Amino acid sequence: VQLQASGGGLVQAGGSLRLSCAASGNIFTINDMGWYRQAPGKQRELVAAITRGGSTNYADSVKGRFTISRDNAKNAVYRQMNSLKPEDTAVYYCNAEVLTIVVPTTIKYTYWGQGTQVTVSS
Repeated sequence: VQLQASGGGLVQAGGSLRLSCAASGNIFTINDMGWYRQAPGKQRELVAAITRGGSTNYADSVKGRFTISRDNAKNAVYRQMNSLKPEDTAVYYCNAEVLTIVVPTTIKYTYWGQGTQVTVSS
């Protein structure tokens, strides 16, 4: 299973970016999907997460500015980021809890994307 993220880049403060992440490979179903970020010198932190049913959870620092969504048919998760701030600068990672059928059982594992850089200039 691979997660491919795209959509990062350089943007001015107050601007917007949309990140996408698609999973491919031997996938039976995907449970939770999410976005994390890691700024230089800091630990990786949860930005937003979404269940298969569409329930969402956001870090306080991004509530009202970021929106997470997903397309279950495409095994994809998206994040719309508005009103970006310089402190949003980080490498953003997507992840997905994937169920794979390996007869006679199923295997649950969390996969990570490769990370995409988002830089917000002041």
